[in-house]
Amino acid sequence: MDNYTPVSCDFHDELEAIATLRQTCRIVYQTEANATAEIEGRIVDVYASNHADYVKLEDGTVIRLDRVVSLNDKRVSSSTDGK
Repeated sequence: MDNYTPVSCDFHDELEAIATLRQTCRIVYQTEANATAEIEGRIVDVYASNHADYVKLEDGTVIRLDRVVSLNDKRVSSSTDGK
């Protein structure tokens, strides 16, 4: 697996707020095969494991945060983008 690029604290906080409110969200992300995928669902957990951060959806899908391209049609920036 490639190196993890930390995401902005604002993005992390936004994910936690969506999870707390049990809102449905749409996430566009890059798969490990570098294809783009889109999923809609509820976030049940935002957590760290093996030096990376992840989000888990209620259907069991786990997405590494630095692979998220957009959340609810809003482009995501990594912490290295100056945010």
